[in-house]
Amino acid sequence: MSPFLSISTMFSNSDEAVINKKLPKELLLRIFSFLDVVTLCRCAQVSRSWNVLALDGSNWQRIDLFDFQRDIEGRVVENISKRCGGFLRKLSLRGCLGVGDSALRTFSQNCRNIELLSLNGCTKITDSTCNSLSKFCPKLKHLDLASCTSITNLSLKALSEGCPLLEQLNISWCDQVTKDGIQALVRCCPGLKGLFLKGCTQLEDEALKHIGAHCPELVTLNLQTCSQITDEGLITICRGCHHLQSLCVSGCANITDAILHALGLNCPRLRILEVARCSQLTDVGFTTLARNCHELEKMDLEECVQITDGTLIQLSIHCPRLQVLSLSHCELITDDGIRHLGSGPCAHDRLEVIELDNCPLITDASLEHLKTCHSLDRIELYDCQQITRAGIKRLRTHLPNIKVHAYFAPVTPPPSVGGSRQRFCRCCILL
Repeated sequence: MSPFLSISTMFSNSDEAVINKKLPKELLLRIFSFLDVVTLCRCAQVSRSWNVLALDGSNWQRIDLFDFQRDIEGRVVENISKRCGGFLRKLSLRGCLGVGDSALRTFSQNCRNIELLSLNGCTKITDSTCNSLSKFCPKLKHLDLASCTSITNLSLKALSEGCPLLEQLNISWCDQVTKDGIQALVRCCPGLKGLFLKGCTQLEDEALKHIGAHCPELVTLNLQTCSQITDEGLITICRGCHHLQSLCVSGCANITDAILHALGLNCPRLRILEVARCSQLTDVGFTTLARNCHELEKMDLEECVQITDGTLIQLSIHCPRLQVLSLSHCELITDDGIRHLGSGPCAHDRLEVIELDNCPLITDASLEHLKTCHSLDRIELYDCQQITRAGIKRLRTHLPNIKVHAYFAPVTPPPSVGGSRQRFCRCCILL
C-alpha cells in the first residue's frame, strides 16, 4: 500500500478524522500548499474536508499543466480560473493546443493578480487574448507567447496600454510583428528586462533603435535568425542597454566586428554571447570583447569561420569564468589555441563544455591539453579526423565521467576473400 493511501485511510475515512480535529485549518492549508496539481486533485477525492482544503484557492497560486495534461480543453482553464480567482500568480499552459481566446478571456476576468503566464505553443490564441490581458491583468510581469503565430502588432499595442509592469516578453516565431509593435511596447513598458524575438523575421534596425532608446534595464535579448538586422541597430542596443547580460544574434549574417567592439565598450556585464553563423566576425573583434567583458560564461562561436587561435588566447587570458564554449566548424583553430585555453584560469574549475565538431586541425594533443580541466563534463568531436580512440581513452583516464561525442568514418572493408563474411564498421559512437 502506498504512503498516500495509508495516510488517507488512517485519517480521512470520515470528516471527524483525528487529523481534521487536531490541526487548525490554517495549518492544514499550509501543508496542502506544498502539493502539486496531481496530488491536490487526488486529495480532493478523499473526503469532504480534504476536498475543501485541496480546492482552496490559496493552494492554487502556481500551476503548471505541461507535465500534467496537455490536451486540456478551454473549459478546464475556465474552471481553474474560477476556483483560483485572485490567488493565482503563475500559470503555465505551455503546449495546451486546445485552449483559445474565449477561455483566456474568462481566465483574465477571474485571475486579475496573475504575474507570470506562459502560452507557449497555444496556437489557437489571437490578438483577442492580449486585449483581455490588457483589460483585466495590470500586474502581469512575464508573458510567453512563443509560437503563437497569429499574434500581431495589435497585441503589443494592447499590452503596452494595460500591462505597464511587463518585465519579460517572449514572442519568438511571431513573424507578423514589425517595428510598429515593438515601438508601442517599449515606450510604455520601461521596465522590460527580457525580450525574446527569435524568428521575428520582419524586424529591422528601426525596431532595435526603439529598444535601445527605451529599455535601459534590458538584461536578455534574443534576435536569433532576425536576418535583416545590421550593425547599425545593434550598436544602438549596446549604447542604450548597459545592463545587458545575454545576447543571441545567431544567424544574423550581416553583423561585423563593430558589434563586438560596441559590446566591449558598453556592456561589461555580458555573460552569454551567441553569434553562431556570423561569419564576418574576426579575432580583432573578439580581442576587444574579451579584454572588456570579463564575466563571459557561455559563448557560441559555431561557424565563425575567420577566427583563429588568437581568439582563444584572448579568452584564456581575460575570461576566467568561461563555462561553455562552442567552436564547431571553426576550421582555423589548432592544438595551440586549445593549449592556451587549457592553461587559462577558466580551465581548472570552470570550463564544463567544449564543442570542437568539424575542426580538422585538432589532434589528440588538444585532448592532452584539456585533461586538467576537472569540471569538464562534455566534449564534442564529430568529424575531427585527427582525433583517435586512443587519445579519447587517455583523456578518460584523467576525466572518467566526461561525455565524449565522436564520429569515426568507417574503414573501407578489404576485398572479400573466399567465403569470408563481409566486415561492417559502426559509424557513430557515443563514448
